Amino acid sequence: MRGLSFRLLLTWFICAVLTGLFAFVARSIHLQTITSFDESVIDLVQGTESPWLTTVMKIFTNVGSTSIVVLFSLTGLAWLYWKGYRAQAFLLVVVIAGTGIINQIMKFVFKRERPNFHRLIDIGGYSFPSGHTMMAFSLYTILAYIIWRNLRTTWGHVAVVSIATVMIMMIAVSRIYLGVHFPSDIVGGALASGVWLIASISIYQHYQRKRQSTLT
Repeated sequence: MRGLSFRLLLTWFICAVLTGLFAFVARSIHLQTITSFDESVIDLVQGTESPWLTTVMKIFTNVGSTSIVVLFSLTGLAWLYWKGYRAQAFLLVVVIAGTGIINQIMKFVFKRERPNFHRLIDIGGYSFPSGHTMMAFSLYTILAYIIWRNLRTTWGHVAVVSIATVMIMMIAVSRIYLGVHFPSDIVGGALASGVWLIASISIYQHYQRKRQSTLT
């Protein structure tokens, strides 16, 4: 019981820290004190522009689109349900659906306009926090978590984490490269998804421990 209390305390402490960092980023955007950071990163990322890299970045940004996220989520849901992992299937639905709802609410609250310089693709809507980043972070992290729990080899764990990390990073960077997001949008999106993911997984693990203790 003491160990459980410590885990819950640590979980909510991490969530509080990430929430505080998100609030700091949001306030910095409001006060326009994060402009130099945004401009420096944009210059660095867009300074690598080339025809082949633009093609690659468009591919990754398309992979992070709503339709692809929904497709991957439904595929994962169907597989988990078929395998009998009902609780994990429910966790996947909660994480992805919750991420989308939270992102839309925050975009409406903050109403930050997108960058209006050197944009390589056309897109509407508000900028903060990045929807692509939030959905990629949530989707690939929760898939990695679920797959990790069902793998038994170290190499399998390493491969899952590596693939998830690369996908998240490339989708996030593609949004800066293509000129549709500020870097602070990316940071804010990752922090917001991090809070939701940690909270969701914590509640899931608590439910699983309680269920196992009931069965035994």
